[in-house]
Amino acid sequence: MRVSENLNAALHTVLERDPGMHLLGEDVLDPYGGAFGVTRGLSTRFPDRVLTTPISENAMTGVAAGLALAGDGAVVEIMFGDFVTLAFDQLVNFAAKSVSMYGSRVPMRMVVRCPVGGGRGYGPTHSQSPQKHLVGVPHLALYEVSPFRDNAEVFAEMLAREEPCVLFEDKVLYTRPMGEVEPPFTLRQDGPVARIGLTDEPDCVIVAGGGVAHRVLEAMRGLLLEEEIVCTLLVPSRLYPVELDLPPARHVFVVEEGTAGGTWGAEVARVVHERHWQDLARPVTLIHSADSVIPTAPHLEREVLVGASAVHRVIRETLRG
Repeated sequence: MRVSENLNAALHTVLERDPGMHLLGEDVLDPYGGAFGVTRGLSTRFPDRVLTTPISENAMTGVAAGLALAGDGAVVEIMFGDFVTLAFDQLVNFAAKSVSMYGSRVPMRMVVRCPVGGGRGYGPTHSQSPQKHLVGVPHLALYEVSPFRDNAEVFAEMLAREEPCVLFEDKVLYTRPMGEVEPPFTLRQDGPVARIGLTDEPDCVIVAGGGVAHRVLEAMRGLLLEEEIVCTLLVPSRLYPVELDLPPARHVFVVEEGTAGGTWGAEVARVVHERHWQDLARPVTLIHSADSVIPTAPHLEREVLVGASAVHRVIRETLRG
């Protein structure tokens, strides 16, 4: 099953199990089923609860928050995650605050889905990774699709939180098969975190979101064969709040496709420093894309986005330099 198919199956499960759940978004109705086909079949099966909307991310997110406030639930599809910024007011000033600002906790069951990331030639306004702009908002949980965890479990976890969640879906994952890890590495799922590696005592630990996981695995393979550096990769499906159980390691790296500055990686580093500073040989190293807009031309896009070669180089220079 491909990641997009797994997401589609998860959405079918959510709407089937909960008659109060709605799905909103632009062009989500059949036969189109959304820009990436993730909502295909849902409007045919649940015609009264799958609603196509005008091109207004702020409006659709506000409607979803209203449904949640009234006791129902909603999943919103932002066609391109770049435009979640247009829903910032509804997410931060209405939905997230509604959980606690009325004197007692109010369940706000809503998920905002955001296709993000480059690698597909969509250019500066349709290729960004805006995760960092929502880190640290009280009662707003952030998740990222991982090819190593069933999205039915992720949706169940998000809705059980009873607070607004944003699910980032890296577009390059949609056509990838679920759970693909090639030898010599092995995969172990520790709750919401996938752990991929060779040993419980690696030379370094790499923390990365699902969208860059395969690029990190490519770098890990090169480091193992060329430098005899053994890495363990942790892929959490929940980005924020950060909760990581690190294996013993002197060096920790965080890889993310977004640009540097106030990032999820910096939040991971803060948590790791608080809990593991005495075990580290140096501060956590952050690896990002270049400080640039994302070009449309494939060869220029590759120069900007973080790739396997950059991960390989930074880890080798840090451990061997």
